[in-house]
Amino acid sequence: MDASYGDISKMIDHSLLNPTLTLHDLDQGCRLAVAYDVASVCIMPYAMARCTELLSGSTVQPSTTIGFPHGGHTTAVKVAEAVRAVADGCQELDMVVNISKVLSEAWDDVREDIRAVIEVAHAEGRKVKVIFENCYLADHHKVRLCEICGELNADWVKTSTGYGSGGATREDLQLMRSHAPAHVQVKAAGGVRDLDTLLEVKAIGVTRVGASRTAEILDDCRRRLKLDPIADGSEKPGAAAGY
Repeated sequence: MDASYGDISKMIDHSLLNPTLTLHDLDQGCRLAVAYDVASVCIMPYAMARCTELLSGSTVQPSTTIGFPHGGHTTAVKVAEAVRAVADGCQELDMVVNISKVLSEAWDDVREDIRAVIEVAHAEGRKVKVIFENCYLADHHKVRLCEICGELNADWVKTSTGYGSGGATREDLQLMRSHAPAHVQVKAAGGVRDLDTLLEVKAIGVTRVGASRTAEILDDCRRRLKLDPIADGSEKPGAAAGY
């Protein structure tokens, strides 16, 4: 495998978004993310402050969602969510576009919705991943969203919430990497459940993946690299829906 452990672990946003996860599950998930040294934990918004506390002193970034999972919140509500997330320590905000307005091709409204959240985040030195929910869109919608996100200096474009009718596909990732400018990274979410799939999307140019099977992926990585297993001292919750 032509990658180091850190190359792989720092591609993973550990997903803790399943609505049935308990407070105990969320705490254990944060501790697991620290033990495996992933890129970030993406947690339900109400748990953001606790997540920030648990990740303190590590290199794992606290992140949460905005307008999740359907994107139909008003822009004012998305802005309020972003302001609260930043106040709670969020470093990366994963926002869902207004899917209805994208399908309506109301591009000025779509642009303003994205711009408003990016403005809040970037003013505080935070980053934004813009979720398209590609399973509901035609290719020309995806291309236009990539263009808008490039113009607004989004940090990532992201395929999916993990709660739509489909997740990341190779074709969509190739399309997004081709049409997003170089300064905008690409995140795959929904369907990256093993190391081989992660390596495939990495080869396309993906820099982040959303995953709930983090331990399984990184345990396999360590085995292939002949590294000692992680002894994290925590329970490893089973794979959850939503990534």
